[in-house]
Amino acid sequence: TSVSWSSGDIVVLFGGLCVFSVQKTSSPQLKADMSASCAHRTATADLFIHNISPLQTFPPKLVLLDFGDMDSMPEAEILDCYGCLDILIFNSSMKVKAPAQSLSLEVDKLLMDNNYFGPVTLAKGVLPSMISRRSGHLLLVHSIQGRLTVPFGTTYAASKHAVQAAFDCPRAEVEEDGISVSTVNESGVQAHLLSLKISSVISSPCLLAAVLYTTKPLGVSPDEAATEIVKTLNNKRKEVVIAPSLPKVAIYARSFFPNMFFLVMAAGVKHAAPSEKI
Repeated sequence: TSVSWSSGDIVVLFGGLCVFSVQKTSSPQLKADMSASCAHRTATADLFIHNISPLQTFPPKLVLLDFGDMDSMPEAEILDCYGCLDILIFNSSMKVKAPAQSLSLEVDKLLMDNNYFGPVTLAKGVLPSMISRRSGHLLLVHSIQGRLTVPFGTTYAASKHAVQAAFDCPRAEVEEDGISVSTVNESGVQAHLLSLKISSVISSPCLLAAVLYTTKPLGVSPDEAATEIVKTLNNKRKEVVIAPSLPKVAIYARSFFPNMFFLVMAAGVKHAAPSEKI
């Protein structure tokens, strides 16, 4: 994929509790790094560094993040790495699957901190610098549950809907300042779900979840996800869904045939076993 960024673009990719800063000079290399990130969102800094040729990039810098502490957002430290920031890719997530009544308020807050407050706080921290330079791109990579919901994902889906809206709203606000905002919704990356057995997915208490994730086993591949992310950055696309056909149909069904969508969701929930409070 051809990428139109200049050789001096600074890309920051963060997932989990880490921020990786690299100077982008090679499209294939960036695609490989993104593919690795999609496959292993908790990859260590050493693995990331060893996959980058020092002849093509500045040495990457590692900045630690703790979304449980909103007062410690390291936006100043990130900007100090290279003096500016051109692209920020949000690629972190925390998920809990359980009935709504079994989730404690502490778990709700933990998920909201990691999936909503953290990315939004960091985005607000770097936006003034981007606006002052009249250049920048914010890219949110997260779950398709930012667009639709399935049972047993109450707080997770709520956090994803919230962060989706938090990036959709300022898109028009900062466009005149030369800032692009993109969202990528994925139905699941294969390598991220390899620990799941297909049999356990098929026996899911939610029929819709079983159908969504077994039509094309375990979601999309890391290469597919990385390719779409690079295309999104290159073409400055505002909204992208990376998923097999059926999840995409489910998004439209939720909008145009909601009653049918609700029936499908409820079909396999009746016999679900009760869960203890988390």
